Amino acid sequence: MNYVSMFFLYISQYMKTRLTYRVDMVMEILSDLLFQGVNLIFILVVFDHTSFLNGWNRDEIIFIYGFFLVPFAVFASFFNIWDFNERYIVKGEMDRILTRPLHSLYQVVLERMELESLFGMITGLAIMFYAGANLGLSVSWYDPFIFVVLVLGGVFVYASIFIMLASISFWSDSRTSIIPMMYNIGNYGRYPVDIYNKVIRFVLTWILPFAFVGVYPSAYFLKREEWYGYAFLTPVVGAVFFIISIMIWNKGVTKYRGAGN
Repeated sequence: MNYVSMFFLYISQYMKTRLTYRVDMVMEILSDLLFQGVNLIFILVVFDHTSFLNGWNRDEIIFIYGFFLVPFAVFASFFNIWDFNERYIVKGEMDRILTRPLHSLYQVVLERMELESLFGMITGLAIMFYAGANLGLSVSWYDPFIFVVLVLGGVFVYASIFIMLASISFWSDSRTSIIPMMYNIGNYGRYPVDIYNKVIRFVLTWILPFAFVGVYPSAYFLKREEWYGYAFLTPVVGAVFFIISIMIWNKGVTKYRGAGN
């Protein structure tokens, strides 16, 4: 209960802070929406030159992109740890974190959350409904529950990868970070993996499983039965990778040397 109460207290303080600078918050939201719009336009431009992409039509690709935006928005809101090395290791703020009784990762997540990124969920859902209507997809009564489970699985997949990357900072305090590059690699998960060669497909499935954020869970709603096995593995992969990431983080904390000389 202490963790739950702290979560809502942080959210309350965050909203007070952000609403003090409303224009900045609105500009960030508009910037995110513009970025998502540019990616959607890119997909539309590609399909101006072809009707299918390795058996996937335009609306199916758009649907996958819309689904991808939902777990990504949740991830970006609560696991915004791209600057962990610079802020908490190099500048020594990890010292402050470790003096408190809550789990260190939980504190970092609360301090770095950006709730305005949740607006990306609205964009993603709108894109999904648009593409789904064009495809004539039917929805069963239990599909919303499956949707939530698959989205959470995708969130944990994304979060686990970046927690692992942030944990590297405990062993190496170099300012150089591969996290920005990993953000770009993560974008591959919003396209069908069978358009890539076998090596990339294997990496996106089992090494850096970004495919479980977009294409695999989307396959269930697109009635792609050949991908159902992967779709239902999404929460399992998310849970396994997240547990591993927490273990690596906890081990890394024991190697933290502090910010002193």
